[in-house]
Amino acid sequence: MAPKGKSHSRRPVSKRPPSWCRYSPEEAEAFVIQLAREGHPPSQIGVLLRDQYGIPLTKFLTGKSVTEIMESAGVSLELPEDLQNLLQKANRLQRHMARNRKDAVNKRSLELITSKIRRLAKYYRNSSVLPEDWKYTS
Repeated sequence: MAPKGKSHSRRPVSKRPPSWCRYSPEEAEAFVIQLAREGHPPSQIGVLLRDQYGIPLTKFLTGKSVTEIMESAGVSLELPEDLQNLLQKANRLQRHMARNRKDAVNKRSLELITSKIRRLAKYYRNSSVLPEDWKYTS
């Protein structure tokens, strides 16, 4: 068996913003707030800042993450993004299962996604991101 490679990307060693970044921390925060008001999720905001504005990591530039900037501006999401994505995936699979009742493979996939949602919701309830009475129902 061949050894696995190490070709994945890594974060920069330095915690300071790069010298070639031409935006100030206030401008970066304004970009984050503007993109959040347009309806972009935090992960997509990071990609847009990197690709369109040349801001590599907001945490190094501003000292705060994208979600922290969004929360301080009052434009945060009602559910965490990873939980929201899992809920959408489960919803798509439930619609598929309603049309294709004998699809055993996707029935198992739906069970796995449901358990992921429950585990993630338990984590967010324990860390006070979700209310204690929040419960997932399919």
